[in-house]
Amino acid sequence: MMLDVFKSDAFGLTKLVAAINKIPYTPTRLGNLGLFVDEGVSTLSVAIEMQGGTLTLVPTAARGAPGPAKNLDRRNVRNFNTVHLPQRVAVMADEVQGLRAFGSESEEEMAMRYLTKKMAVARRDLDITHEWQRMGALKGQVLDSDLSVIYNYFTEFGVSQSTQSIALSNTATKVLQAVVTLKRTIEDKLGGVASRGVRVLCSAEFFDALTSHAAVIEAYKYQQSTFLRTDNRDGFEFGGVVWEEYRGSVGGQRFIAANKAYAIPEGVPDLFKTLYSPAPYLETVNTEGVPFYAKRKTLDYDTGLEVQVQSNPLHLTTRPDAIVELTAT
Repeated sequence: MMLDVFKSDAFGLTKLVAAINKIPYTPTRLGNLGLFVDEGVSTLSVAIEMQGGTLTLVPTAARGAPGPAKNLDRRNVRNFNTVHLPQRVAVMADEVQGLRAFGSESEEEMAMRYLTKKMAVARRDLDITHEWQRMGALKGQVLDSDLSVIYNYFTEFGVSQSTQSIALSNTATKVLQAVVTLKRTIEDKLGGVASRGVRVLCSAEFFDALTSHAAVIEAYKYQQSTFLRTDNRDGFEFGGVVWEEYRGSVGGQRFIAANKAYAIPEGVPDLFKTLYSPAPYLETVNTEGVPFYAKRKTLDYDTGLEVQVQSNPLHLTTRPDAIVELTAT
């Protein structure tokens, strides 16, 4: 019977979790850049403290255990809960009834492949949601799908957003000097923490205004004439800063608004973190979280199998004022 296939070990929690985490990651720029460091936690919330202008993670400990010694200048501590992102997919008995084993593949392997295709669709939606929330953390506000605010890190940590306008519509603007000012702002916000460089993610409008500015064109006119004949949206260096166009939108909502850009210091330890809590299953309680989970449920009257796919992340920025919002005017 085909339904006996669904009841096999291949569709247990461990195998399904392994399958959903093996599905190729949907290419999204923030994930590809590796700005956010992934880490699993065994709790549903994470404490962040601000001390001496620096935001640091507070390690978890067993109940009643003493915490690490801290200096007297310790300031406020904030608790952040991970968010729950569930999806559901179903495979009905009628959908797999016609499957035939081929070659060395068993019916179980064929059914699992069919289910994996459906889980891949749910995984894709979760991937883009992670990118959306990572971009929100980068900009200082993590937003839900309805644009309501989940976390405002500026408010939480009592800091202000760093901003800078660059008059790129004015041919007389000294763009290089504006870039130097940008780098100084980031250096001031980082204090004694060094970075390996600055990368700016630009909207299409900001990028076009920058690359068509006379000062930028002149800088590359003789040194690297290919710049004027090439599509540079993947990134180029100007003023010791890497500039690239960021393409991202979902449901008509752009990840970076028109004429905006965000300058990010790279190589700063723990600047961006993604923490994963365990799924709310008996098997996973108090275990270290992984990015994605999948668990099965047999539908009424054995008509099929429902699989819940979920992720429980917290995307955060530990120095939200070190990211500078740029506006092209």
